Amino acid sequence: MNDKFFPAIDNALQNPLIPHEPMKQSLKQWAMFVLRDKGFKVVYAQNADFAVEYGGEKIYFKVANTDQELEPELNWIVWYGDTQKVRLIPRDSFTS
Repeated sequence: MNDKFFPAIDNALQNPLIPHEPMKQSLKQWAMFVLRDKGFKVVYAQNADFAVEYGGEKIYFKVANTDQELEPELNWIVWYGDTQKVRLIPRDSFTS
């Protein structure tokens, strides 16, 4: 995996065209919009919320409103409503 992929995803999420407004759109819809707006190819994923095609492979993502009980085999986009911040948690950041 290119070491620039996740920093680029994180940069897109931290600097969106429109901020996430939970009352207006779901986190999944917002994240997919933001990534598409930044030029990422967002595609359907059977066992995740969506995938991003990169370098001939699909990188799978799920979204959540809490960082509790996240599945370590997936990449996560987590919204913290109390601070109004989003965080990317790559699967490689989970420790065994």
